[in-house]
Order: sequence, then C-alpha cells, then structure tokens
Amino acid sequence: MEETTQRRCVDAAHYMLEHRATVRQTAAAFALSKSSIHKDMSQRLPKIDARLAQQVAELLEYNKAVRHLRGGEATRRRYRGLQSAADGV
Repeated sequence: MEETTQRRCVDAAHYMLEHRATVRQTAAAFALSKSSIHKDMSQRLPKIDARLAQQVAELLEYNKAVRHLRGGEATRRRYRGLQSAADGV
C-alpha cells in the first residue's frame, strides 16, 4: 500500500474520532467519496493500525445505531422549515 494512502487512512481515522464524524462528514472534509472512506476504515486501516481501527469500528457501529434518529431529526427540521415558509407567505 502506498504511503500516501496509509497517511490518508490514519488522518481520516483521527478526524472521525476527534469530531465523532460520520463517513459522510469525513468524506466531505477530505474531498473523497463515501466509498473510499468506508474502504479505508474497514479494509485498509486494520492492516495499518489495529488499535485505531478498533476505535473507528466502534464509532461506525455507534453511528449505525443512531442513524435512524439522525434521519428523523433531519426530516423534522426540513418540514419545520417548509411550514415556516408557508406560514410567512
């Protein structure tokens, strides 16, 4: 594996842990695709740093467990905004 790829994996992992970020948020921060970040975290990182990979895996599991809550909140905010716009007109 190239050194630049290894560095990117480690940097993205640290970013995820420091910011409690999702794969999407990390992908946006690094200007990469979600698929690239997910592959880095699930396949490449364990070969580079097993302990760091375990920490990221725990964060990914947490994010997966609460994603339905995030989705519901996003929908709630969206419809509040639409309702407010309709009320103001």
